[in-house]
Amino acid sequence: MFGYVMANRDALSQDERDRFQALYCGLCRALRTRHGLRGQMTLSFDMTFLLMTLNSLYEPIEKRGRERCWMRPGKRHAYVLTMFSDYAADMNVALAYHKFRDDWADDRNLVRRTEAGLLRRSYRRVELLYPEKCAAVEKGIRALSEIEKRRGGGIDAPANCFGQLLGELFAYRDDHWAGTLRSMGAELGKFIYVMDAYDDLEDDRKKGAYNPLSELGGEAFEETVHAALTMLIARCTGEFEKLPLFEDVEILRNILYSGVWTQYLSIQARRKGEAK
Repeated sequence: MFGYVMANRDALSQDERDRFQALYCGLCRALRTRHGLRGQMTLSFDMTFLLMTLNSLYEPIEKRGRERCWMRPGKRHAYVLTMFSDYAADMNVALAYHKFRDDWADDRNLVRRTEAGLLRRSYRRVELLYPEKCAAVEKGIRALSEIEKRRGGGIDAPANCFGQLLGELFAYRDDHWAGTLRSMGAELGKFIYVMDAYDDLEDDRKKGAYNPLSELGGEAFEETVHAALTMLIARCTGEFEKLPLFEDVEILRNILYSGVWTQYLSIQARRKGEAK
């Protein structure tokens, strides 16, 4: 359910690509420092976007450096760290932990059970730091699981459920901007859920697994999904544009207006290839 909120690197300048990579590497470094290799393996583009949004809004102090790491051992690379690198790393672990647990509960996937077990201690530390955020994640994943078990009712209920969960993570603190951040994160979460269901549809049909888009069909299926995704990301960008952002705002716009569609186009290309 993660990995759809990425940049369209081809549409970024070299300086913008370097900046995005440095923030991404900073998040990776924060995961390693706070949660070890197990945490580092959960790194996602989605939480990089959260980190960048909060950085741009609250303008924290940045720490810059260069290093080699096992993921990029060839040469030293730049990284940028802020207080929100730590926050995004912790939320990354919380989401991954509950996703692994949910996969184990649904499919009895032993790999997922093992992955959840390896993250348990890290998650408990995050829970002590952010009890309200972790409670929102637990509540959201539990409610989402119950909706999916009922196998019916369309995609609105589960998408809204995941959206509410993600919205709580975007609302970092209870201040003037919390409502806008929460709404923005909620619409983005709905978009991610629908995109994930669209991505998994063919595999789920083959396995006989639940997918909320299975109820849709007919000649207008593709147009219906595209219209839903367009509506959700438009709502998300509408909230985004209310925020007084300056630093990295063009990279953030690249992600929301272009980057989130790269996976959609990749899915369509894959399906056309399979059809041939």
